[in-house]
Amino acid sequence: MGFFVDVLLSGVTQGMVFAAIALGLVLISRATGVINFGQGAMGMFTTFLAYSLLEQGIGYWPAFVAALAIGFVFGALVERTLMRPLLGTSPLNPVIVTIGLLVVLEGVAGSIWGNTARKFPAGFSQRGLVIGTTRVAFSPFDVFIVAAVLVLVTAIVVLFRWTDVGLRMRAAAFSPEVARLLGVRVSRLFILGWALACGAGSLAALLVAPLSSFSPYYMDLNLIYGFVAAVLGGLVSPLGALLGGLVTGLAISFAGGYIGSDVEPMAALVLLLIVLMARPQGLFGGTMARRV
Repeated sequence: MGFFVDVLLSGVTQGMVFAAIALGLVLISRATGVINFGQGAMGMFTTFLAYSLLEQGIGYWPAFVAALAIGFVFGALVERTLMRPLLGTSPLNPVIVTIGLLVVLEGVAGSIWGNTARKFPAGFSQRGLVIGTTRVAFSPFDVFIVAAVLVLVTAIVVLFRWTDVGLRMRAAAFSPEVARLLGVRVSRLFILGWALACGAGSLAALLVAPLSSFSPYYMDLNLIYGFVAAVLGGLVSPLGALLGGLVTGLAISFAGGYIGSDVEPMAALVLLLIVLMARPQGLFGGTMARRV
């Protein structure tokens, strides 16, 4: 029973990280209609910048906040310099550019910091909590991960459902031409969408880095898991991203715990195939037209 609980709690922690990655993918998809395959690499790069700040003697939390701010600005710059010129071109072009961005950022990070695996510190203890007389595989840092992602999801839900900016972002993504005719500054909303999404990606990268050693490639597999979570959630809903992340995290954790860690990527892909065959729009997506 204790092993089952540990595997369950580990799945929740992993699932929240995947949810943060999925949320970034959902934000860009919902705001601009683009899937950003470079999101993991962008988060990795900001994590290395935070690591450099830590090496200079700057405290953990200032470095943490600085990395989030850099991720926000980074996303805005990518939209303005790389994505904006592709508006009106083939839908395949942004995909190719984001894949190229992934390759470039990983190469640059390897050139600057090297490819050696490193250890990123955690903001809280990673020693399991004691409940009664039993120590469980759920640390104060895991509690922080869950709380941080829940706050992020709540903020995004409030933004999209109950603010004028969120309504305009949904309108711009649904029909940019009509939105422009109604006076919506679509270009600014696209920048905001990319900035928020890359900020979410930076948060995910900062949360996952202390859980294992990190290198220029440590976010690649996590991006795949996050993409699986986003597809499970339907690629349209922040709550869907959260639930999709939890489902993915639990599936991977139980597969790794009871079968072996080698089968974890396969478990995620099998889960994705099952959902796509049974419900192509995702577990929490809908087939009806979006209302804005």
